[in-house]
Amino acid sequence: MGVAVARAAIAAGHEVTLLLGAGATAEPPEGCRTVRFTSVEDLRQALDEHFGKCDALVMSAAVGDFRPERRSDGKLARADGPVTLRLLPTEDLLAALAAKKRPGQKVIAFAVEAGAPEAAEAKARAEMAAKGADFVVVNAPAAMGSEASEACILSVGGVALPWACRSKEELASEILRLLTGEE
Repeated sequence: MGVAVARAAIAAGHEVTLLLGAGATAEPPEGCRTVRFTSVEDLRQALDEHFGKCDALVMSAAVGDFRPERRSDGKLARADGPVTLRLLPTEDLLAALAAKKRPGQKVIAFAVEAGAPEAAEAKARAEMAAKGADFVVVNAPAAMGSEASEACILSVGGVALPWACRSKEELASEILRLLTGEE
């Protein structure tokens, strides 16, 4: 989704810095600066470096909600027996940026929510407020890894884009329209 938004922004003549995770399979579009990251810490550093200089942040994905408590420097040998993996919550990077948001700077968050649209919207609205976002794109879980998304976009004032199945390119164009204030 991030690559689709970057493509739409470049096509509209915007300068784009794309923060791209290690698991991304789509190639970054020509014409943007690409910063690759692997871990939550890598992404936090990239956001710290670039957020203050941007007019808009579209946070289309997170690194993960959990991380291993301990990291192994090498291979874990089967002969060493069973392994218990303890996961700790990761820092909410977008919420941490809310305090740094300057007037006029726009933030679009994403939420993957299962269930009835009303319940998904309620959870996403709470996230939008907690993160200081201007909009939140609410996706059904099937959007992950798909070329299309059953989604809506919420704004502080209501529903900015109603639920529908759209290609990620169409959704990216709608996101750009909201960011630029075009009707």
